Amino acid sequence: MSTCNILVVENDSAVREMLGLVLEHAGFLSTTVSDVTDAQDAIESNYYDLILLDWRMQGTAGVEWGMKLKKDELFKNIPIVYLIARGEEEFILNGLELGVEDYVTKPFSPKELIARIRIVLSRQGKDSRDSQAQVKLGDIVLDTEQRRFSIGDKWLEVGPTRFRLMHFFMTHPDKVFTRNQLMDHIWGRRVYIEERTIDVHIRRLRQSLDEHGRGDLVQTVRGFGYRFSLVA
Repeated sequence: MSTCNILVVENDSAVREMLGLVLEHAGFLSTTVSDVTDAQDAIESNYYDLILLDWRMQGTAGVEWGMKLKKDELFKNIPIVYLIARGEEEFILNGLELGVEDYVTKPFSPKELIARIRIVLSRQGKDSRDSQAQVKLGDIVLDTEQRRFSIGDKWLEVGPTRFRLMHFFMTHPDKVFTRNQLMDHIWGRRVYIEERTIDVHIRRLRQSLDEHGRGDLVQTVRGFGYRFSLVA
């Protein structure tokens, strides 16, 4: 079963409910919201693989919010598929030039929608029909459904925060992240966390890894933050 998580932003309640059911039937996880304010709250507190966004929304237009995301270092890599009304295709072309991944014209069939979503996810290196329940890096396997990971043939059970840290590190190997960046990704921007808190969780994760001789996977980059790498 796919664990790709999709955020649906649609102000029509009937369409929003239908989209949630279609995505669930296709094996996706999803969150549905009715406006960009709730959508912003959602992406700041959870990780999403793709955003399904109504082109025209009440209040802030969907396209305006989408363009804002594409300029945000934290969210610019989340692919966006727009839902547009028939006759608006020419307007979406500017969006495509600015980084919008794809669009679907209303009314659309569930089959067409899911096909478009899978194409976009495949471009991002995520095959939504494969088992995204596991993330593999070297001899480490992280199971997102059972919320645990293994090193070689040994399984480790860790708390939710250490698990989220491990998942983030394994999906972003060999990159240096500041404490603030890690806090934004793990807890969201609207949650106040002191910097020393991330140090505590990093230390606990290292201790769990060190029990299996792999504490060196989480590396301190002095003056910057932390990096997860198989290369010492």
